[in-house]
Amino acid sequence: MNRTESMRYDVIMAGVGGRGVLMAGLLLAQAGMTEYRNVLWFPSYASTMRGGPCECTVILSNNSIASPMLSRAQAVIIMEASQAGPFENRVQPGGIAVVESTGLSGKMRRDDITTLYIPAVERAVALGNAQVMNLLLLGAYIETTRVLSPEAIDSVLENRLAGRGREQLLALNKRALREGMKAARDPA
Repeated sequence: MNRTESMRYDVIMAGVGGRGVLMAGLLLAQAGMTEYRNVLWFPSYASTMRGGPCECTVILSNNSIASPMLSRAQAVIIMEASQAGPFENRVQPGGIAVVESTGLSGKMRRDDITTLYIPAVERAVALGNAQVMNLLLLGAYIETTRVLSPEAIDSVLENRLAGRGREQLLALNKRALREGMKAARDPA
């Protein structure tokens, strides 16, 4: 992709520990290093227990990044329904919220953002493994924003998984990414 000098994308991913929040952010950041001059991945999590709240910020920019701290981002990916309320106000007006809708009671209250409700856990289970729900939501984000090509994520996945007897896991992760992109184009 041809990026202009002033391109910048920022996203906050939120959920609970053990659900792939930090991994999805790291994948996005590593893939972003091929297309942006400056990339930041800033994780934040409670170390007391698995299942505790966690989040990460990813900034992809062709300009300097002054700070990893964002009070509001262009986009928020909410990977756990219980985090929808706390993170709804972290989206900038005109921004995007990609929300795991399995188990979500109610909808976002804001009408100044675009919200995609993706039943990622259900779709991941249909693919054969609930753990790839993070890649489904990442795929929906990529499809909506065009921040990176899916092939850039594929390349990072291949570097992490190929040749280690994990070819089936690699194929599953790629399918999950594409399923998320499809879900963004045609939300159920």
